[in-house]
Amino acid sequence: AIFFDNPGGTQIARQSAERIQRYLLECNANHEGAFETSRKSDEILTEAHAAMADFLNAARPEEIIFGNNMTTLTLHISRSLARTLNPGDEIVVTRLDHDANISPWLLVAEDCGCKVTWIDFDVEDCTLKPDEIEKVLEHKPKIVAFGYASNAVGTVNPVRKITEMAHAAGALVYVDAVQYAPHGPIDVQSLGVDFLVCSSYKFFGPHAGILYGRYDLLDELKAYKVRPAPDTLPGKFETGTQNHEAIAGVLGALEYFEWLGKTFGGEHEEGLRERGYSGRRMELKKAMTALRAHEFELSRAFLSALEQVPGLRLYGLADPLKVDQRVPTFSFTLEGRHPRSVAEELASAGIYVWDGNYYALAVTERLGVESSGGMVRVGAMHYNTLDEVTRLGDVLKKKYDRE
Repeated sequence: AIFFDNPGGTQIARQSAERIQRYLLECNANHEGAFETSRKSDEILTEAHAAMADFLNAARPEEIIFGNNMTTLTLHISRSLARTLNPGDEIVVTRLDHDANISPWLLVAEDCGCKVTWIDFDVEDCTLKPDEIEKVLEHKPKIVAFGYASNAVGTVNPVRKITEMAHAAGALVYVDAVQYAPHGPIDVQSLGVDFLVCSSYKFFGPHAGILYGRYDLLDELKAYKVRPAPDTLPGKFETGTQNHEAIAGVLGALEYFEWLGKTFGGEHEEGLRERGYSGRRMELKKAMTALRAHEFELSRAFLSALEQVPGLRLYGLADPLKVDQRVPTFSFTLEGRHPRSVAEELASAGIYVWDGNYYALAVTERLGVESSGGMVRVGAMHYNTLDEVTRLGDVLKKKYDRE
């Protein structure tokens, strides 16, 4: 099989699978017991928080909250943020986002009597419109929610710039980094974001979600939890018994990245050291910088291969000189073909891809393809090869040239 279904979930790293297995066989226990397996379990969970803080360059491990997935974490934290809002306050969302960073805020607005303002994107290249961002921020919104990268069309947004603009307007910033996390380095301190969420099953780990939040904000916010649960971070937001084996698996995925950094990231070390990284944070940033460089090659190959397919329309940035402004996630339609039939035909050739709207409902509605089945989506990770990209292009050309 050729795995181009990666935007919906990656294959798991060996280190992650082994961590899950060891946890379940050697220290499967609940929190804070007086016995050995509970102590070992807590040690692994503590280390996972520290490793994830290193991955995101958070200021402290207590700023890392684990949960089921990005959607659940966002619904949870949005409820806490809703307590800080008043009727008439404004919340900003974008039409380029996955619905998990739209619907929670629509629900908050409904409950609190807030106004929702949408930022549109350019349908020609699927990038956010800068003039609209400036315009909506004139209204002094309380929360601005947007994505790091689009899970539908691959656009990478200028996170630091938008964050600076939002903060200047007095807003908190909530960033969905699920699609970006496996493709490049993230530094929440450098970006200045208030909250950032991602999911480890998109970066070679198990089905688990991670929320970063600035310590002062998380410490002040009201948590919806049971009474005996801790009032301190991170426990106040990690409600109920967590999926401990999945958190152990997240640690394993980060250990895989650490190995990649040590093995393949040497040429990037000097520049990263100048930016102040060291230790595990250095190795993780080396890994993600090296992956990003490799994926630029894959992106250019995708653009070349898809361009040669008759009747294919690609949505999003198509300029090979702008691959640094997208992740290798590509969505397209084929003239006269339903996206599901294309996905089925590719599956029969051993090529796994997605079709539909991938929960990016606002994107497919804005592009006018929702009612016709959405789009076909293909996406590469660093374990994909140029030969696999060529194979995709050959299968599409052979099938649709013949027809």
